Amino acid sequence: MDLYSSFIHNCQKLEAAKISLRQKAKMKFIVLAVTVGLTLLLGVHAMPANRLSCYRKTLKDRNCHNLPEGVTDLTKIDVNVQDHFWDGKGCEMICYCNFSELLCCPKDIFFGPKISFVIPCNNH
Repeated sequence: MDLYSSFIHNCQKLEAAKISLRQKAKMKFIVLAVTVGLTLLLGVHAMPANRLSCYRKTLKDRNCHNLPEGVTDLTKIDVNVQDHFWDGKGCEMICYCNFSELLCCPKDIFFGPKISFVIPCNNH
């Protein structure tokens, strides 16, 4: 083998090695992209779907003064806190009577996390 043939042969090997490295890098990128994509996709579905959110309840007689007699699952929070009620048996949801409807939210959303822990809850 002469010097020129040896040089061409080495160049071909080098080019093949470059292509191999590019293919490996491309495969690593694809694997990384698929892994990140699946992690994000599964991470979104893994979040709790039963997280409490705000909702409204329309009052039958459109009057806040008859509460909680008109609605069985409401309990007054405190005599000093007007128009605010616990919804249900626990102390997670708070409702505010606003004219003809109740606006109900989780206590952390309603009052904020710094205040909600001091709201009296006697677990009715």
